Amino acid sequence: MTNIQYIDSPEQLVLLCEQIKKAPWLALDTEFLREKTYYPKFCLLQIATPEWVVCVDPIVLPQLDTLFEALYDTNIVKVFHSCRQDLEIFHQITGKLPSPVFDTQVAAPLLGFQDNPGYAMLVSSFLNVNLNKAHTRADWSKRPLTEEQIQYAADDVIYLCQIYQVMTQKLAELGRTDWLVHDFAELENPDLYLVTPEKAWLKIKGKNKLTGKQLSVVQALAEWRERTAQAENRPKNWLLRDEILFDIAKLQPETPGQLADIRGIDLRIINRHGAELSQLVNAAKNRPPIPLNLKGRPAKKTQQQEAILDILTALVRIRAEENQLNPSILADRKDLEVLLFNDDEECPLLHGWRFSMAGKELVGLLKGELSLGIEADKINIIDLKA
Repeated sequence: MTNIQYIDSPEQLVLLCEQIKKAPWLALDTEFLREKTYYPKFCLLQIATPEWVVCVDPIVLPQLDTLFEALYDTNIVKVFHSCRQDLEIFHQITGKLPSPVFDTQVAAPLLGFQDNPGYAMLVSSFLNVNLNKAHTRADWSKRPLTEEQIQYAADDVIYLCQIYQVMTQKLAELGRTDWLVHDFAELENPDLYLVTPEKAWLKIKGKNKLTGKQLSVVQALAEWRERTAQAENRPKNWLLRDEILFDIAKLQPETPGQLADIRGIDLRIINRHGAELSQLVNAAKNRPPIPLNLKGRPAKKTQQQEAILDILTALVRIRAEENQLNPSILADRKDLEVLLFNDDEECPLLHGWRFSMAGKELVGLLKGELSLGIEADKINIIDLKA
């Protein structure tokens, strides 16, 4: 068993910060709970290098300013797997994000893995180790933690250290280390971790099928739900689930009594917020909605559009083969449709290593600056500007 130091005193924390300052990189992970809250409850921080591993108890040690100051040293690479939720906690506590970061989930596709591979898959593939799942649903807020829980939590960063070293070596051998610079920089964008109530409706699926009045109501309710969930630190679906937002938008109840008739609404919500919700609905249905700004992807593509997608697919296959990648990792048909129809959806081909490898040329094809030709049974990319 690896020697794991449990940090639960200010004196230990001071010594840890001195250790951190000497490290060129750190493997990091967090344990948290958010089943009953809007914001994640920070329960444990695991940190490791090849030489040492610690678990820091933020419940016993609520004052962690010196620790975050050490962690945010820009000379130290912070290594995570699927870092978005970890960084959300860091941003929530400090209002800032650590830099630079390395995310093994983001890097893995460049080494032949599927998009967004799980941590257990990487550990098994690189280290031939099957992770223990016994404490996946543990309540990390309870104290004291058992030795088994501490070992389980520490294993995540112990193996992450080993994976990081293997991955960086392989990426360097393939000349792909720099490909990830943009992708990692995007993870350090604070906008990713801020939820603006006024824009909460944008994340609701199916909104494009609503009429004008219905959309306006959903927009108002989504903003109210997000703002209230933040203020009360409660899961937003404990207030109103998405399907209830749609039912309210379609039925447009004018009074708390009519609201209560809608199936699935918790009566406690009606008692506490019924009058306010009724007023929101009445106001929203009498004003125009915020426009969806849909670009209008056709329900059925024409034969010409299908042919264009085939041409784009050919270029993707060429570049994927050259770089020994599965073409679907570089771009699938849906990604190419988003690019072709200039949808509002975020297109991965316009960012990071995918843009460098194929996205720039795909845009060139669509603009008529490039074309494909066949020579000696091989497809060539021809620069029409040359």
